[in-house]
Amino acid sequence: MAKKKQSGTCELCGREEVEVTIHHLTPKEMGGTFMSTANLCIPCHKQIHALFTNEELATSLNTVDQLRSHPELQKFLKWIKKQPSTRLPIISKSNARKRNKR
Repeated sequence: MAKKKQSGTCELCGREEVEVTIHHLTPKEMGGTFMSTANLCIPCHKQIHALFTNEELATSLNTVDQLRSHPELQKFLKWIKKQPSTRLPIISKSNARKRNKR
């Protein structure tokens, strides 16, 4: 059975009538399975995971306000707010995250 796509407003960028996904503000693997979540559009959700490690998300970026106020994410949010709700940009990991994986 196919999962029905959910439409709504992204709690991070504020765009309306976008496909939203559930983001665990504390990653599930860090104990956040039953903790707070946020409805995020796919681009915002992907950007968060491209920029930050699960450890960073669990310890210092576990609220929508903390995410929204991070300088690297602010640049993306400023840009994505101007994009139509149908836009699904290609998101890749930041160079800093790539270097840390080596």
